[in-house]
Amino acid sequence: MDSDQSTKRGARSLFERLAGGGDPLFEQLDRNAKSLLQSTLTRLDVVSREEFDAQTAVLQRTRERLEALEKQIEALNQELNQEQTANGHYQGDEPR
Repeated sequence: MDSDQSTKRGARSLFERLAGGGDPLFEQLDRNAKSLLQSTLTRLDVVSREEFDAQTAVLQRTRERLEALEKQIEALNQELNQEQTANGHYQGDEPR
């Protein structure tokens, strides 16, 4: 029981020293943790929020353009089919 109280006191004391700041050990641990985090983030394939937003806008414009081109192609296909029907040719018929 005495050992348990001693362990709790030691842990509390260590926590208070670390939380209080000014402890060279805590500062070294903090620097090491920040360095490790920074190197890990550097190795990840991430982009800034600004770059993400810019690429999202480019993608949106590209989708809109694609949809417009698809509508144009559909209109041209309908026009071609109407001309072929008017001339007596049907879609799929090949002149021989």
